[in-house]
Amino acid sequence: MITAIATSALLDTNDDASTTPRAAPTAEPTALVDPRRHALGTGTTPRLPRWVLRLIGPLLLLATWQALSTLHVFDARTTPSPTTVAQTTITLLASSELQTHLLASLVRVIKGLGLGLLLGLTAAVIAGLTRWGESLVDANMEILRAVPNFALLPVLIAWFGIGEEPKVMLITLSVLVAIYINTYSAIRNVDASLVEAARTFGVGQRELITSVILPGALPGFLVGLRLAMTGAWLALIFAETINAPTGLGRMMSDAREYFRIDVIFVLLGVYALLGLLSLSFVRFLEARLLVWRRTFDGA
Repeated sequence: MITAIATSALLDTNDDASTTPRAAPTAEPTALVDPRRHALGTGTTPRLPRWVLRLIGPLLLLATWQALSTLHVFDARTTPSPTTVAQTTITLLASSELQTHLLASLVRVIKGLGLGLLLGLTAAVIAGLTRWGESLVDANMEILRAVPNFALLPVLIAWFGIGEEPKVMLITLSVLVAIYINTYSAIRNVDASLVEAARTFGVGQRELITSVILPGALPGFLVGLRLAMTGAWLALIFAETINAPTGLGRMMSDAREYFRIDVIFVLLGVYALLGLLSLSFVRFLEARLLVWRRTFDGA
């Protein structure tokens, strides 16, 4: 629906433009250039997949790190080499210690992410589509946005105790704010010409929302999802300081207490990998859900 409306609006614009005088054609038409055919400064598309090209930067960083460690530029007591970090990772995997803590953290993040998505989307749709919803919801969400979520940690402990509930709620709040702010803004910034064109075609209110407004707000929601997933992992570190028997945050606290720098670097690598996987997941959704956008270059 949104594609058809945009096409119709473009045709109407072309019809109006046809009534105005046109300049004389030039001797030779200008060739249109597709920037995707000139990636990396060449005249052809790159042969390597994009995900391989994205690994060049991290691989160069690892190679530089290993070279500086080999040359003893870095102190092994404070900055272990990549090979030492890899050996520690293998040891942690062999003992199943890393898998146990990682699984506990994943469960908390999934719960908080799911609840935050549900609440954030509901609040954004209510505030974005109705004026009374905006009056009731938006000011409260702005207040919640202004207050650091981590400052609410003592309140969450007082309300829910020191079990799993405050941990999940802290992650939920981080996800909720990111999803709401971006989705609400995207709904309110849907192209007004598309809405007017849909009404001209006699589209009903329900179809207008489901076929024009919500699809038009989808890019903003996906931006919020990126920020939400990043915020979820950040909140997890603080959440697992609340008497967590297992979890990556607990593992990080123990490594800091016993000055296990190699374990800390392993956990930093795990967090980085989880962040990259989260970003890849959102890119996958963008490639499948935003194919109707002409400006989108699929991942």
